[in-house]
Amino acid sequence: MNKSLNEYNKKRNFDKTNEPIGKTAKSKKRLCFCVQHHMSRKEHYDFRLEWNGVLKSFAIPKGPSYNPKDKRLAVQVEDHPLTYRNFEGIIPKGEYGGGTVMLFDEGYWEPLDDFNGNFNNETIKLELKGKRLKGKWTLTYFKNNNWLLIKEDDGIHLYSDILEFNKSIKSNKLMEEITNNKKIIKNSKINDIVEYVKISNPLKIIFKKPKTTKLDIVRYYQAAAKRMLPLVRGRILSVVRCPDGVFEKSFFKKHLENEDKGIGMITIPSTNDKKNDYYYIRDTSGLIKEVQMNSIEFHIWGSFVDDIDYPNMLVFDFDPDENISLTKIREGVKDLKSILDEFSLKSFLKTSGGKGYHVVVPIKKLKNWKKFHDVAEKIAKLMVAKWPDKYVATMNKNKRKGKIFIDWFRNTKGATSVAPYSIRAREKLAISMPISWNELDKVKPNEITIKEALKRLKRKDPWFDFFDCKQ
Repeated sequence: MNKSLNEYNKKRNFDKTNEPIGKTAKSKKRLCFCVQHHMSRKEHYDFRLEWNGVLKSFAIPKGPSYNPKDKRLAVQVEDHPLTYRNFEGIIPKGEYGGGTVMLFDEGYWEPLDDFNGNFNNETIKLELKGKRLKGKWTLTYFKNNNWLLIKEDDGIHLYSDILEFNKSIKSNKLMEEITNNKKIIKNSKINDIVEYVKISNPLKIIFKKPKTTKLDIVRYYQAAAKRMLPLVRGRILSVVRCPDGVFEKSFFKKHLENEDKGIGMITIPSTNDKKNDYYYIRDTSGLIKEVQMNSIEFHIWGSFVDDIDYPNMLVFDFDPDENISLTKIREGVKDLKSILDEFSLKSFLKTSGGKGYHVVVPIKKLKNWKKFHDVAEKIAKLMVAKWPDKYVATMNKNKRKGKIFIDWFRNTKGATSVAPYSIRAREKLAISMPISWNELDKVKPNEITIKEALKRLKRKDPWFDFFDCKQ
């Protein structure tokens, strides 16, 4: 851990504040910057520039100005971790910096004039490429920790008063909304490590029919955590986030945002030698924090981060042509099970929350991704060879007409499948729910909703022996 973050960590009690723990990170090709509007004991704006794996930070009492005649005092404070650039929320009263933090601007910056990295006592010329702050600026050292931030007269004067922006660049919320929409919920019925959960805007409507609030989503995942976490914990995640509710603007997220106690990070090189920071859930608090950030749907890798190159969860997804009947889909699931049984592979069943079912096979005997992929391909193509009029094992949509696509392609490194117990961000908020094999003919793929799922969680776990398999 970089010593420059020692001061940051010493000033904060991470059992009380949701601010990210101070850890250095590797800088990427572009240097990021952010500005945070901070309503603490004294209102100010925090100006942060990425350098050497941390955010060099300055408190600007009056905020930045596009007027080259304005010399805005910028007081240098302790370095912050890179993950702080995404932080928005409440720092508890009594804690260091207690108050509301709103993300005012974000983007990238470039040092100019052969900058040598000295943030101690020199003039720094820089160009900002943000959403609200653009163009050339100067940070000039004054005395002690005091600097001046001045806009260069480069012809880029986008706003007469930049501080007229009163909404978050991240959540589009007013400072007052961020302050007032915090609610502490206690659910004494859940025997979990999360006794208190901080939820912003808990009554926000996520789905209209049935009416489902953000609090409803949190309560479901708290209830499901005991069964869900053993299957999800420690696996790289991709999530569907719906900040304005399902069917509004949503996006797929798979890279790290804020690392903290409940969330872990792993860096994986890509094919072009570019390194990406992925993340995973460590415990229930991490799961709930993801929901707090409006994550509705969870997808997971087939391996744990501790053995990233050795997958242990084989997944087959039944993707039927739109004219295929449910009866035919169920026949397909039974056909696959018969083949798996022939190979003495014990399999488990879950609904997809969509059109089909998922068949999951736990694997304990170590296989690398290539061997794992080969096993999945062999099984899928064996199905096609045995019943060519019913199934296809290719992604080519032209060949799927009147047939069921046995999707085995999820069994490759980097691919994901929807997690067991995950809500689907689609019609009815149906859940990808583990069911027993004798329920196949009784439960439709998108039948189980939150209300039904909560009832099922009180019954015997249909996957109770999932981890007992030694195959």
